[in-house]
Amino acid sequence: MKKCIFVLLVILTGSALSWVQTDNPDINPDLLKKRWQANWIAPGKVSLYEYGIYHFRKTFELKEKPKKFIIHVSADNRYCLFVNGVPVSFGPARGDLPHWRYETVNIAPFLKTGINAVAALVWNFAGYAPMAQMSYKTAFIVQGNTDNEAVINTNPGWKVLVDRAYSPTWKERTEPGQYIVVGPGDRVDGSLYPWGWSETEYDDSDWQTPVTLGTGTPRGLHDAGMKWLLVPRTIPVMEEKKQRILSLRRTDGFRAHDGFIKGDRELVVPARAIVKLLLDQTFLTIGYPELVVSGGKGSEITLVYAEALFDKNNSKGNRNDIEDRHILGLYDVFMPDGGAKRLFRPLWLRTYRFIQMEIETGEEPLVLHDFYGIFTAYPLKENASFECDDASIKDIWNVGWRTARLCAGENYFDCPSYEQLQYVGDTRIQALISLYVAGDDRLVRNAIKHFDDSRSPDGLTASRYPSDIPQVIPTFSLFWVAMVYDYWMHRPDEAFVEQYLTGIQGVLNWYKNFVDETGMLGPMPWWNFVDWAVEWPWDPVIGIGGVPDGAENGNSSIITLQYAYVLEYASQMFETYNYPHIASSYRQQAQDLKKSVQELCWDRNRGLYSDTPEKKVFSQHANIFAILTGLVPREQEKEFVKKILNDNDLIQCTFYFRFYLTRALKKAGLADLYIDQLQPWRTMLNLGLTTFAEKPEPTRSDCHAWSSSPNYDLLATVCGIEPDSPGFKTVKIRPHFGPLNRITGEMPHPNGEISVQLERNGKTGVKGKITLPDGITGRFIWQDVEIKLTGGAQSIDL
Repeated sequence: MKKCIFVLLVILTGSALSWVQTDNPDINPDLLKKRWQANWIAPGKVSLYEYGIYHFRKTFELKEKPKKFIIHVSADNRYCLFVNGVPVSFGPARGDLPHWRYETVNIAPFLKTGINAVAALVWNFAGYAPMAQMSYKTAFIVQGNTDNEAVINTNPGWKVLVDRAYSPTWKERTEPGQYIVVGPGDRVDGSLYPWGWSETEYDDSDWQTPVTLGTGTPRGLHDAGMKWLLVPRTIPVMEEKKQRILSLRRTDGFRAHDGFIKGDRELVVPARAIVKLLLDQTFLTIGYPELVVSGGKGSEITLVYAEALFDKNNSKGNRNDIEDRHILGLYDVFMPDGGAKRLFRPLWLRTYRFIQMEIETGEEPLVLHDFYGIFTAYPLKENASFECDDASIKDIWNVGWRTARLCAGENYFDCPSYEQLQYVGDTRIQALISLYVAGDDRLVRNAIKHFDDSRSPDGLTASRYPSDIPQVIPTFSLFWVAMVYDYWMHRPDEAFVEQYLTGIQGVLNWYKNFVDETGMLGPMPWWNFVDWAVEWPWDPVIGIGGVPDGAENGNSSIITLQYAYVLEYASQMFETYNYPHIASSYRQQAQDLKKSVQELCWDRNRGLYSDTPEKKVFSQHANIFAILTGLVPREQEKEFVKKILNDNDLIQCTFYFRFYLTRALKKAGLADLYIDQLQPWRTMLNLGLTTFAEKPEPTRSDCHAWSSSPNYDLLATVCGIEPDSPGFKTVKIRPHFGPLNRITGEMPHPNGEISVQLERNGKTGVKGKITLPDGITGRFIWQDVEIKLTGGAQSIDL
């Protein structure tokens, strides 16, 4: 099967990737502080700034198979590295030019005595590239770890071929007017493809000698010389697993069977036929579709991918329906050369529930041997669980977890279909889910650093990063501060958090400069997004939406209170890190902001805070922050939150901001209402969604990370498991059953596992068992009773 490889093929050869951690003592420390011996290389006689697909190769001889052969590899835009036909590394992990990642891999298991071939597929999507792909120009580099591996350095001896088989497909078949920035589709002419190019025995005698661009430069040198400042990859290799497409839903022009998607029966499409096959994964997924065909010279196979089908009005409706519905989406085209067992796999990820395969054959029949997907995502493991006596909650948990998985790759994604961009607003919620459900903090740290890397001279972070086109949403910079605070509370990693205190000051000082004579925030530039409320629609003229009154013309109570909310978080961190004067200043600023909002925006008649001093517009959002900042007196919080929930004249939160509504419920002592607040998620399930959407219908994205918040709150709110001190060194468990009678939750903790098994005991009591990791203490709170907890298992009977 290896001879049919022309793009990435991991699953058919087994999991070949063999990663070496960057803190491994075998790694040469000079590579982190000295100029590399290897050069960046590139194809000659082509523009390195335009779309292109390239193959690099080097053959060398080994007298014996080594026990260890560590190399470091990177490229711009991306690469897949093969050793003797086997894929061993894929990257580089996303970043920016001043922090350009490289992968470290031990290729010894794939080497052999005698002649070896190391080969790389490198591509530059140029102007078609995903928005998340930052780039300079086409280039490739391999550096051996020591002199023992120097034979592989990208110096003389390497060869390169320009692949003329590829050209991009674009957005001709996508939804009209939608913002889609995940990169192009692939059009591949099999008759032009260099089949077998990564194999040892391939004849590369007519390949070119690449040009040399300059030596590899680690970040930190006084004179870089190159724009790529190299830093080690800090996240693990992505998970890949074979995933069968489950259903053939519709055929047109041909009576087809589903054996080819089961992998047990080939499908022969006759010559001079026009065929359409609608395939249904039955749930949304992300990965690489792989199609294996024979014959069919002169054929054209088009694969169109979509989250859902559309009716004549381009509405989605129930996601399970296919009658009188058509497909819109990104697409790939493969034109077989007539050879045997040719494999097509796109260069980059595809997101789909539905795939429409459109085949037009020429003078030869086409044999479809197999068609399946390779699920690909960051390797989050489901190490937590939640169960209760309401079986429907399990569906919310499972769909939420699928949503979180599809929205995590080399960075967090807002959505896998349309953008694949890491936005702060989504990422704060995603990070908490990663910590609670997976116990994995590597992608969280990666995201915090990405946003810190994005900071501009005025102090703000980018709203999304990495991103080739800058975008600033100042409210998201505030939530980046909150994200650092969350990490500080959940992980004993003081040194990591401390390095971001300067960035936090930059964000907060930016906001301080916009406090006007009213004591509230005045007019502010950039995109002051809060939520996708219906009353804050998208403005196609200026290209923004979700902006409340007062954000741009001054005195928004929502954003002023959000600023106060984050100042209070920052004050706690700066106090702990022994900056008492800064902490005191932040507390005072927060108090002053709240005082101004109280004086200017409190409406006695409605008993609510208005969005601006004009007191014409009222939202849940402003009043949620009034609760979260302590502006509402403690004894009035419950009635105040009930008013927020029941006043339908207020501008309502959508899925995103309901995360903060839940925080307000908890602070007011009303978290028992949380289960009843899950009705919007039940509505999505009733519409056939298999992931949770960006916003209520009509929605663009059927899979949006911020809508998977129940996977956090079922543990943090219903089970009530939270850190009671920074670093999760102590634990607070305050459960909120709501209408439930029994709850069971388990979640990872830095020191082990926390387990909660509780049930109601009569009308007002609770009983069960709680287990904390050894050495961890905490407290259990039920109504007005508090019980001390210690490491190990303990019974609760109240």
